[in-house]
Amino acid sequence: MASKVYFSKEITPEKVVEMYKALGIELPGKVACKVHSGEAGNKNFIHPEFWKPMVDYVNGTVVECNTAYPGQRITTDQHKKVLSDHGWDKYYDVDIMDAEGPDKEVKIENGLRLDKNFLGKDIDNYDSMLVLIHFKGHGNGGYGGALKQLSIGCASSAGKSYIHSGGKNTDRYKTFTKENLPTDKAVFPESMADAAGTVVRQFEGKIAYITLMKNMSVDCDCVGVALPPEIEDVGILASTDPVAIDQACIDKVWAHPNPKRVYLIDRINSRNGLRTISAAEEIGYGSREYELIDLDK
Repeated sequence: MASKVYFSKEITPEKVVEMYKALGIELPGKVACKVHSGEAGNKNFIHPEFWKPMVDYVNGTVVECNTAYPGQRITTDQHKKVLSDHGWDKYYDVDIMDAEGPDKEVKIENGLRLDKNFLGKDIDNYDSMLVLIHFKGHGNGGYGGALKQLSIGCASSAGKSYIHSGGKNTDRYKTFTKENLPTDKAVFPESMADAAGTVVRQFEGKIAYITLMKNMSVDCDCVGVALPPEIEDVGILASTDPVAIDQACIDKVWAHPNPKRVYLIDRINSRNGLRTISAAEEIGYGSREYELIDLDK
């Protein structure tokens, strides 16, 4: 059965709220609003004030996790500084979910690559989750969308290492070296699909996704000096299916009228990015078949 994906070309904070309302879902209890805080120096990330009407509407708490690769968000103190420099704590309560204490370890049954995942333990403090996504390229995964926000985004620092290494280790000092990163291009996307499934199951029926196709560089927001976007903004998409919304975004990129879309397409294909989507569908928590509902019509 095709999943519903809502679309609008209008990119405004107020439209985000309208898109959420179109989903017909009410996220219960304490709501975690997963964002990408943006690496220090990055110019393409979605700034906190844009999301404010949406976060306020669900009375949410902005959540993030520390990184594992070199940068300014690798420790809690550094990450807090970046969050403050970027203005997140000016607008919201912010929770770095793996800031302290042991990670939440989740078993994965019959995973394609992983037998477990490591999440920021504070994820258990929330009843539901709103995933606020900036669609763009990604250096390892090809693209960053809903599945990346669920997997890498909600993983603790150790969990990020575990996903990137295909389940080999949780030590970032061992993982993020050329000689230790997997050479098989199926490992990382399939590991992301495994990991994303743990978050979907955690919030079964109490999770929603809103994606901005704006400032679409070939580089992720985790890159301090990212390449500028080559193609024009597309719009906003919303769904309760992470697989469908990522597939819809991919289709929008492939159909983009600007010939320079080939740069983003090449980034996605060269990293086997589409395998994340097909793997997630195989695991069974979403569908690549979708009905696109244009709210501008």
